[in-house]
Amino acid sequence: MSRRFSHISDVEIFVTVIERGSITAAAVTLGTTASVLSRALTRLETRLGVQLVRRTTRQLSLTDAGRHYLNEASLAFALFDRAERAIQVRGIEVVGNVRLSAPTTYGHYRLPEVLQRFAVTYPGVNVELNITNRNVDLVAEGYDLAIRLGHLPDSRLVARKLEDAPLCLLASPGYLARAGEPQTVEALAQHACLPFIMPSTGRVATWSLKENGVDTVWTPTGTLRVSDDILGVISLAASGAGICQTYDFIARSFIRQGLLVEVLRHTRGRTRPFSVIYAPHKGLSAACQALIHTLTASDTQEALPQIASGS
Repeated sequence: MSRRFSHISDVEIFVTVIERGSITAAAVTLGTTASVLSRALTRLETRLGVQLVRRTTRQLSLTDAGRHYLNEASLAFALFDRAERAIQVRGIEVVGNVRLSAPTTYGHYRLPEVLQRFAVTYPGVNVELNITNRNVDLVAEGYDLAIRLGHLPDSRLVARKLEDAPLCLLASPGYLARAGEPQTVEALAQHACLPFIMPSTGRVATWSLKENGVDTVWTPTGTLRVSDDILGVISLAASGAGICQTYDFIARSFIRQGLLVEVLRHTRGRTRPFSVIYAPHKGLSAACQALIHTLTASDTQEALPQIASGS
């Protein structure tokens, strides 16, 4: 059975474009690009079989059909808002659906415990978790929330920091028994390191380290390089292929199982930020607010176990 209202996001885009006065202004509000919104308007007009908006290089204007459709659509969205508020305020119960996108690192090693706890606390909320290393377009692809790595200078999106995740260098006991343990950053050049190629640039990601209390970066080189999924460097390191850098929250389980040990512990101290983001164009549902509260209230500062140096 096909969905009767699969085009609802295009209708919302149409209403926002008219409210903001231009496609460009609406794109800023919705946290996406003008080309995405332009295609959405074209899809909607094709579906309805009428022209809704006259577009020139300088301005937009509604046709008679567009003016009528805008009024009806605005009334419909107002009804949706009232219906959501009414259903969500049923005693203390929170209900609804949340679509969340997260990178593989966070999706596999941070979210399972948090989402399990969330499901127990909010049994009326359905969460669809998308795990990908691609930055999804929240508006065009219909996601409510996304977890992103790094600083987010794009002011079109609202960001709530989840944590500053500490980094560490790891190798397997077997590799260290075979190749020896590096004692300095310079010694890494003589070891099999496991670089990760950044999908956005095609360049090797640098390792973030501290030397004598000073932040520094080091570019790993090696005959084995991983692209697309950064968790590949962890798998290779655990198999004895070399040294990798990853987050403490990933390292813990491997260290506890004896599969990896930390090396060059004196270079630790650097972190990378993770945030949960959402588009600011409309108020968050109670379900989204509950999930954000659970994410930001999580105990994310568990210390990495003390590991003896050497193999």
